[in-house]
Amino acid sequence: MQFTRPKLGSKCLQSGIQNILISLLLIGNSTAIFADSYAPVLQASLPAAHLTLKDALNLALNANPEIAVAIREREAIEGIKTQAATRPNPSLSTSIQDTRSSNRQTLLQLNQEIELGNKREARIEAADSFYTKAEAELDNKKTEIHANVIAAFYTVLIAQERLTLAKSSLDIAELARDAASKRVKAGKSSPVEETKSKIAEASAKIEFNQANTQLTNSRKRLAALWGSALHTFENAEGDATVIPEMAAFSTLASQLDNAPAIKLANIEIDSRSALTKIERSKGTPNITISAGVVNNQELGGVNQALLGLSIPIPIFDRNQGNLQEAVSRQYKAQDELVALKNQLAANLSGQYERLNTARQAAESLKTDILPSAQSAFDAANKGFSAGKFNFLDVLDAQRTLVQAKSQYIETLLDAHQAVAEIERILGDVISHHNQY
Repeated sequence: MQFTRPKLGSKCLQSGIQNILISLLLIGNSTAIFADSYAPVLQASLPAAHLTLKDALNLALNANPEIAVAIREREAIEGIKTQAATRPNPSLSTSIQDTRSSNRQTLLQLNQEIELGNKREARIEAADSFYTKAEAELDNKKTEIHANVIAAFYTVLIAQERLTLAKSSLDIAELARDAASKRVKAGKSSPVEETKSKIAEASAKIEFNQANTQLTNSRKRLAALWGSALHTFENAEGDATVIPEMAAFSTLASQLDNAPAIKLANIEIDSRSALTKIERSKGTPNITISAGVVNNQELGGVNQALLGLSIPIPIFDRNQGNLQEAVSRQYKAQDELVALKNQLAANLSGQYERLNTARQAAESLKTDILPSAQSAFDAANKGFSAGKFNFLDVLDAQRTLVQAKSQYIETLLDAHQAVAEIERILGDVISHHNQY
C-alpha cells in the first residue's frame, strides 16, 4: 500500500484564504497578488526526496548501531559455546633427584585432570542458554527499534502537517495585516485594528519558526535511528489520519506471554538455572591421574613405571558461597519476571486506553468540531463581505479553526505513539504497518 501525503492543515485553510481573497477584493486587492503570495507555499510542499515507513524501518533494522552491538554480543557468545565444550589440557612434568650421576633419579610424568560432577555438560548447557539469550536480546532490540521508528516516523509526519498549518496561518495573518492597513488608510477602521493584526502576524511567525524547528529536530531523531547524524530526506510520505485497528484488549493481553521482554526474562531464568548447575557441579572435586616413568641410575639405569591419583578433599571449600549466590540470583530472576509481567500488563492497559481515547477524540474532531469551526470561519467571511463583521472577527474564527486543526493533529500523534508503545510491549503484532 502506498502512502500519500496527508492534507490535514492546508485544504480547509486554503478555502478560508480564498474566502478572505473575495473579501479583500472589496478594498482593492487583486487575485494576482494572492496567487503570487501563495504559490511559493505550494512549491515548497513538493519534497526533493520521499521516505516511506517501509524505507525507514529497513534502514533502521539494517544499520542501527544498537542492533550491531547486539549482533556482536551474539558472536561473542559463540566463542563461549566453543570454550565450554573443551576439556582440561594434560600437563607434562619432570624432576631430577640427586645431582650425582650415579645416584640420579629422573622423573617424567604425564598428568590429566578428569572432570567429575557433569561439569562439562553443565557448561555446555549454560553456554547454549546464553546464546539463546543473546538471540532473544537481539530480537528484543529489533522490536524496540521497530517501535522507535514508528513513533519517530509519525512524529515527522505530524511535524510536517504542523508546519503546513503554521504556514497557512501565517499567510492568513499577513493578508489580514494588509487588509487592516488598507482599511485604516481608507478610514474604514481604527488604528487599533491594524495593531492587533500586526500582533497576530508576529505570533503566527513565531509559531511557524517553532514548527520548522520541531520538524528539523524530528527528522534528525528519525535519521539517528539508522546511525545518521544528518537526515538525507526532505519529506516523510504517509497518511497520519489512518489509525491502525486494534484487537480487543483481552486478545492483546493473552499475547503478553509471547512478548519479547517476557521471552527474554524466561530465558534469563533458564540461564540462571544453568549457572546454578555449574556451581553445584563444582562441589564435586575433580581427580587427576598421572602416568610416567622414573629412570633410576642407582639401580643401574632401570626405568620404573609410575602411576598416580590425586583427589582433593573438600573439607573447607565446597563452593558453597558461589552456589548460594547462583541460587539466589535464579530466584531473583523469577521474581523479576513476575514484576515485569505486572508492569507490562499495566502499561498495555494504559496504552490501550490512550489509543481508544485518542481515536475517539480524533473522530469527534473530524466529524463534529472541525466542520463546525470551518462553518464558523465561512460565516465570518460572508459576514465580513456583507459588512456585518470586521476583519478581526474573521481572524478570531480563523484562529479557532487553526486551534481545532492543531488539536486534531496532536490527537493523531498521540494515537500513533500509543500504537508504537503497544508494539514495543507485544512486538510487531499490528498488521497495518506491514501493508506498505
